[in-house]
Amino acid sequence: MSDADTRARPRAAVAAALGLLLAAVPVVLTSASADELLDPLTLVLAACAIVSVLFASDWEGAVDISSAFVCFMLAVAFVGPVGAFAIPIAAEVVTFAVRRYRREALPINLAATAIPSLLAALIYGAVVGTLEDGEPADLAVLALVAIAFLVLNYVTISVLVVLLDGGSLRAALRPPRELLPSLALTVALTVSIAGVFAQLGLAAGAFLVLIIVAFTYMSRLVVIARKRTEEYAAMSWGVLSSLVRALDRRDGRTARHSAAVAAFARDIALECGMSKRDAELAHTAGLLHDIGRFALPDRVMERHGTLTEDDWDAIHQHPELGADLLRDLGVYGPVAEIVRAHHERIDGRGYPRRLKGDEIPEIARIVAVAEVYDTLTTKDTYRDRMTSFQAMTELRRVAGRQLDERFVEALASLLTGRGMDYRHADTADFDSELAIEGRIADSVALDSS
Repeated sequence: MSDADTRARPRAAVAAALGLLLAAVPVVLTSASADELLDPLTLVLAACAIVSVLFASDWEGAVDISSAFVCFMLAVAFVGPVGAFAIPIAAEVVTFAVRRYRREALPINLAATAIPSLLAALIYGAVVGTLEDGEPADLAVLALVAIAFLVLNYVTISVLVVLLDGGSLRAALRPPRELLPSLALTVALTVSIAGVFAQLGLAAGAFLVLIIVAFTYMSRLVVIARKRTEEYAAMSWGVLSSLVRALDRRDGRTARHSAAVAAFARDIALECGMSKRDAELAHTAGLLHDIGRFALPDRVMERHGTLTEDDWDAIHQHPELGADLLRDLGVYGPVAEIVRAHHERIDGRGYPRRLKGDEIPEIARIVAVAEVYDTLTTKDTYRDRMTSFQAMTELRRVAGRQLDERFVEALASLLTGRGMDYRHADTADFDSELAIEGRIADSVALDSS
């Protein structure tokens, strides 16, 4: 696209929006009395709409869901065209003055809200007049014009935004299906509030509108909290994956081994009939089980020479250090506890806390089986590589003392009929097992639950 086209687009979008607004002015001036602007209900609805738009809930960064719509529709039903046109303009102008968003977007937002609101008021006035008694037929007409408002609002803003920034009009006009339930509920609430207002008057209607405004504000707080959680989760998982890669540079087996242990641990959990959440917990713990090895001296990581007593002390502390690191970075608690306990033994001779039997978290026992099996069967270990059969023989030999027999047999069942690529996880890939975007989403879901 040329520079001339880039400059021309905003001018064309603004001109189109202003043209729509100017075309509406004569209609407003001839359709009803300007006294509507001084009606107490107009002022109340304008105030509620301004507050609502200022605290609108952002949905996936693209569409604002705001209780201002309720205020617009009440103006349609009870005030008339002048109020229905003026309230959206007042709300958007105040919002622009506070937020100072992109200037070209102001006339587009004005046209996309004020024009549909005006047309809805004209149609409703022609069919019903002013809603007075809350008759079901009159409320049904309000529901229809509310739907028409939403459709026209969406089409207007989509067309003008494409004119402003370019892009596919067809894609922009694709219905936001994920919002349809919310929009249907909003229409139903609007009609219900209008019915209450018609029966009980201004005080009751205004009270309900304020409730909706308060709900909108709370929804915005939830969205903000979710975004901050996503940012924090992304940072945490980015740090953790970087640490594993740094460990891999010191010991070239770390990333592959972590990926393999994660996959085996998840599959063992599923083989035992555990829930999907517990299986994913086992998978995450497998990915991060060796994160505390940063505490190990280089000579231990390189596996050269005889280990000193201090070296063994460092080895015995790395599960504790890994758990502390995970907790400090905000990874949810169960993972840290599993990492802390993955070197404990059934007979109580493990480390760092000498837990035994059922004192050891169940998923930590799964990770222990997965880790020992991968260590025995891989070619990048410091031991002589075993076949899968030899490794399972060894695991069964230590079952009941070092490892949990139940999970050893689950692994044996899992390996039955599997090929060499699965039995010897030489090509396990850390990035594939990490799937960081999914883990960020899971972290947000866990934080919200």
